[in-house]
Amino acid sequence: MTIDIGSQTDRCIAQPYRVGFLLIDNFTLIALATAVEPLRVANQMAGTELYSWKLLTADGGYARASDGITMVPDAGIREEHSFDLVIVVAGINVTRSFSRHEIQWLKQMARRHIVMGAVCTGAYVLASAGLLDGYACSAHWECLEAMQEDFPRVQTNNHLFTVDRERMTCTGGTVPMHMMLSFLGRRHGQELSNAISHMFVCDRIREDREQQPMPMHPGLAKAQPKLAEAAQLMEANIEEPIELQELAMLAGISRRQLERLFLKHMGCTPSRYYLRVRLNRARRLLKQTSCSIVEIASLCGFISATHFSRCYRKTMGRAPKYERMEALAPTDAEGLLKDPAASLPSASLQALKRSRTEPTYGTFEDYPGRTVSG
Repeated sequence: MTIDIGSQTDRCIAQPYRVGFLLIDNFTLIALATAVEPLRVANQMAGTELYSWKLLTADGGYARASDGITMVPDAGIREEHSFDLVIVVAGINVTRSFSRHEIQWLKQMARRHIVMGAVCTGAYVLASAGLLDGYACSAHWECLEAMQEDFPRVQTNNHLFTVDRERMTCTGGTVPMHMMLSFLGRRHGQELSNAISHMFVCDRIREDREQQPMPMHPGLAKAQPKLAEAAQLMEANIEEPIELQELAMLAGISRRQLERLFLKHMGCTPSRYYLRVRLNRARRLLKQTSCSIVEIASLCGFISATHFSRCYRKTMGRAPKYERMEALAPTDAEGLLKDPAASLPSASLQALKRSRTEPTYGTFEDYPGRTVSG
């Protein structure tokens, strides 16, 4: 059941509502900014301090974002804090970016009955602390498979954001802004929330149950709803792939029409697109979970590990075992010097190095239907 967290009558507004943002190594800067800024503008418009916030790290040291930018936090988690809401901000390589000290601290905060939240891939950290067991939650699509495999007691969904009792979670990008605008609307009324939205030149506040965009370009999905429907069916049926004839029937078109749509708009056959959808999921599982290659082959609808490895190597250009080895291998400064992108500025080079373990690393040119204009 999803219920509101807080209202304007829940507590005296004489003191600010205190929010702590726990920054996990390699957090995504846009997720942090879009979560904090609505609170800042709420204070500005109200002419009083409705909200206060602190940026926290495990040891009080610098926080490094996924783009290489470092930030000075306000405090470390070992200090004594009083919060009404704690939000975990994470980003790339989340499965290997947090420590047991952060997990213990989050459990301690939850025992105090503090509202717990997460943005981008931060839900994985909350789930690792056992704080999402039995709760519905949203997370960035890139870590959903890892959460589903590692935390079966968490009710993951593909919604933009989810509020379930004393938990609030959302996907990444600009979605934290919409979750916080919704939160502010519940506490102070929709008028303030709408006014903040106008300040951000945001044409509307998105609803929690809206779905995360699928990999297909949203403009194309809107223009070609049958194509989008077929692609969504593929995304929803990976472990047991649907035959193309049945897929076309479920989408309400003929198989010939289905093939024409994919060839015209995606530059590939439906079978090719479907295979890529399954292999992309396999890539995420290889890089983000400890599932064996045999398990991943089954989870992605392949009849055997041998068949899976052959398809993966042919399409992705490397064997699954090497994909996993790269995800687990440490990257050091010496390796950076040999990188062909070594002429990049240091901050961008460091960010590129950190992104190597991400499932989308190096996939831009290979994506079906993708064209590059210059």
